[in-house]
Amino acid sequence: MWQAYFKRTKGLFDSKSKDPFKLSRSKIDLYAECPRCFYLDVKLGIGKPRGFPFTLNSAVDTLLKKEFDIHRAHNRSHPLMEVYGIDAVPFAHEKLEEWRDAMKRGITCIHEPTNLKITGGIDDVWVNKDDELMIVDYKATSKTAEVTLDAEWQDGYKRQIEIYQWLFRQNGFKVSDTGYFVYANGKTDREAFDGKLEFDVKIIPYTGSTDWIEQTLKDIRKCLESDDLPPVNDNCEYCGYIREASPFIEKTKIEVKKSNTKVKKEIKKIASDQSSLF
Repeated sequence: MWQAYFKRTKGLFDSKSKDPFKLSRSKIDLYAECPRCFYLDVKLGIGKPRGFPFTLNSAVDTLLKKEFDIHRAHNRSHPLMEVYGIDAVPFAHEKLEEWRDAMKRGITCIHEPTNLKITGGIDDVWVNKDDELMIVDYKATSKTAEVTLDAEWQDGYKRQIEIYQWLFRQNGFKVSDTGYFVYANGKTDREAFDGKLEFDVKIIPYTGSTDWIEQTLKDIRKCLESDDLPPVNDNCEYCGYIREASPFIEKTKIEVKKSNTKVKKEIKKIASDQSSLF
């Protein structure tokens, strides 16, 4: 029952298949964080438990897209871009909505050396005066401290932009090394809620490097072709949880089995005593 509920059977890697294997940006990031969790997910169909969706973040994301799309339609800079001295405009392209839809398609390319089909769904793209595309990602949070990209857990954000930069280059676009995070920070210093949440919006530049991607894709292919589960990652919280919990789970299973056996014997005895009365 446990396997039937949690184990996925669709979209798994099959070494016998000659078709390009679809690999999302998020799965590449999962590999970067923990090859073992990646292998369990992509090859064996045992993924991490899903977290709750951040619907408020999704609302901010949708509204920012609508806002920048207004300026895109008029081929003009957003006022916030002017405040930060960014000489660019939101990029208008017939495939923009397709690129944004990671679930259906996103922006894709087939990496010939590994036969992996890499996909990703972007938030936005701007274009500068040199006709270079600049990848943009929207983020939302609420904190009293200044919003930065200095935390270790934000390394995934940086890889995200770098993979998008790589994908657009693979599709023949001229792409700037500089991308941007449009970061909305919810204010908590107001006197009252009054049915609305206000944000400070900040643009943070980030200079990406895609040098790591080619080798990572080759490593991913090698990992998927292997019959060996990668070792436990000491830096992975999920691996640590499974490692620490497993002995207790096995102990509980044994105790439950013993208990069930005892109960069955009691039931059998009661049934035998009842039958002797007739």
